[in-house]
Amino acid sequence: MDQISYLSAFLIGLAGGVHCVGMCGGIVSALRMVTPKDKPALPFTLAYNSGRIASYTLAGAITGALGKIATDFVPLANYVLSLLSGVMLFLLACYLGKWWTGLTALESAGKHLFKYVQPISKRFLPFKTPLSAIPYGFLWGWLPCGLVYSTLTWSLAAGSAIQGAGIMFFFGLGTLPTLLAVGAGSQYIVRGFRHIIVRQGIASAMALYAAYLIYSALS
Repeated sequence: MDQISYLSAFLIGLAGGVHCVGMCGGIVSALRMVTPKDKPALPFTLAYNSGRIASYTLAGAITGALGKIATDFVPLANYVLSLLSGVMLFLLACYLGKWWTGLTALESAGKHLFKYVQPISKRFLPFKTPLSAIPYGFLWGWLPCGLVYSTLTWSLAAGSAIQGAGIMFFFGLGTLPTLLAVGAGSQYIVRGFRHIIVRQGIASAMALYAAYLIYSALS
């Protein structure tokens, strides 16, 4: 897994801001209400987003390790996983462009797991210090999300736990600018990501990249 792949993961996270605004924007806005009013909001915002990115990184390490085991013991596993990652990215692009909504079923399935995690997260509210916001962010990272699930399929084909973790870490960094903007109350950026032309432009670019990944897997 080279630097170009890490850059691609970052750009996918950045492009996924279209989805993050709709999926997590409400959470970020709500967290502003449980942040001490007499303290700067930015350290708290960075803290819980750091926890969120840490959970993505851990998930990437796990899926990367599982993918490595599969490729070591199952013939053609690397080919299948590479093809799967490209297909999932293409489906994600269609989802972001609102051309196909099948990933909502995947998110709905994940809600059954998250319902056990959500009560635990409430124990960390309200925030008292930035450090106290990190565990909440870590649990938030397990929120059912088609964008995350799709990127995790890419980390399956990464080749190792370290490379899988790297993909999800840079993906998480890519999602950060949009959620920081939401946390800062930047409605201009939020409206921009929700605009149909922006959504479909980003989705089209992702679909083209997914087609390239599928072509590379088949060639």
